[in-house]
Amino acid sequence: MYLEVKDLRVLYDRATVLNGVNLKVDKGELVSIVGPNGAGKSTLLRAITGLIKWEKDTLKGTTLGKITIEGIIFFNGEEIMQLPAHEIAKRGLIICPERGRLFREMTVLENLEAGAYLIRDKKLMREIADRVFHLFPILKKRSKQVSGTLSGGERTMLSIGRALMSQGKFLLIDEPSVGLAPLIKEDLFSRISDVHGLGITIILTEQDISFAFDLASRNYVLSRGKVVAEGSSKDLLVDELIRTTYLGV
Repeated sequence: MYLEVKDLRVLYDRATVLNGVNLKVDKGELVSIVGPNGAGKSTLLRAITGLIKWEKDTLKGTTLGKITIEGIIFFNGEEIMQLPAHEIAKRGLIICPERGRLFREMTVLENLEAGAYLIRDKKLMREIADRVFHLFPILKKRSKQVSGTLSGGERTMLSIGRALMSQGKFLLIDEPSVGLAPLIKEDLFSRISDVHGLGITIILTEQDISFAFDLASRNYVLSRGKVVAEGSSKDLLVDELIRTTYLGV
């Protein structure tokens, strides 16, 4: 098993955001996590990549609130729950956050170079950048453009490109289609499929069920911090209770 999450719980003060989440992802899979706003999808990805732990440690001793995180997370056979976020990233487990979270004052190329901060070999960096530009030709056209002026779809592509520059082996892509027009969504999801075609494992969180289910080999349905269903797109869509109660289709 490439990634395994066991009984993951996250509480902010007394509010339970994740309540005993379990999931497994094999190497090379593209798995979607779907569910409504507030289901805990983004929190789950942040917990897996160590950002919740970083936030917990950062807030320690302040009056901003208490964060509790419990459970076990294995990645590539190693227990990573206690590792800091930068060590998890070094192992190739990279989050592409909602709306990109780019360095807005920096150019597209500078953002990509920032993703390659661990690479000392300039030739290797250029080779990876060329692969990113091949996957996302628009980024090559925009390479000298300040990233804060990019469209929503372009920001998401740059976020994924930046993760690839860090030689990410497993990408966790959070809500990539938020705010995008249907045609732009279609192009973006085609690009994500191309990234998966390189052999990169992906978890994709999405509210747009149709796009997520078209891409994913398996799906988890998250509601109120719990996994309420798991299975193939076909199996979930024929389950009337799941389809109408949790998927809204």
